[in-house]
Amino acid sequence: MTALATLRQINTNLTDTQGRISSGLKIESGKDNAAYFSISKTMSGDSGMFKAIDETLTLQKNAVSTARLGAETLVDLAKSFAERVAFAQGGTEEVRADVQAELNALTARMTTTISQSTFNGTDYVNATTSVTLVTGISRAAGGTISTTTMSFLQQDLGAIASILAAIDLTAADSAGAQVAALQSAEAQLSAAVAAATSLGIAEKSIETQKVFLAELTDRLDSGIGSMIDADMEEEAARLQAQQVQQQLATQSLSIANATPQNILSLFQ
Repeated sequence: MTALATLRQINTNLTDTQGRISSGLKIESGKDNAAYFSISKTMSGDSGMFKAIDETLTLQKNAVSTARLGAETLVDLAKSFAERVAFAQGGTEEVRADVQAELNALTARMTTTISQSTFNGTDYVNATTSVTLVTGISRAAGGTISTTTMSFLQQDLGAIASILAAIDLTAADSAGAQVAALQSAEAQLSAAVAAATSLGIAEKSIETQKVFLAELTDRLDSGIGSMIDADMEEEAARLQAQQVQQQLATQSLSIANATPQNILSLFQ
């Protein structure tokens, strides 16, 4: 009976080892280790949420990056615009008319640039409202989850282009009117620079958060693995040892079963 019980226990252990090797896990359910199972499932859920948030931030980063590119292009166009207005200061009516034609071409390019500065339908260049993005989750000691966020302002590039488009040098027939046109052009150039800067800061903030989330999920996944993943080298060595034990136990059981028959044969 002892040999049979030993063989049964070895077979059970062998089955468990084979299961760990097959699944790659040393903890598959709460019966293996309730604490580790619970913690690992919670951490796995958090990791999944962080990865989902990271995917959303990727889309938002692309949208902000596209808006920032549009704003920087607008800066270049507004700079050229202001330079041409400065050139026309004190110029003749013919000079101002020629420069106005250049300005009209520049504002047309601005309109095209702004219309193309959207990503997948997301437009951050035609308003000044605040945008709030979810950047992560925070789990309190009691298990309650809350979200962390960041905010940035959309930039109304269309308003800048509209103000520049309203400048008409052909009607600026006095020095005061020409100076006012130049001041307006310079003010809108400054506004374009501020818009590009603001969008650049927002893009960098999202980028930094994405780097953090990538490192955080790596740490979480590594921690989960250290709790539930089986050591395959250790399990392989254990499997080999248990197979030897199984062979020896089987032989012992065979010997034990044969012994009574051998004793009976002595009395025959």
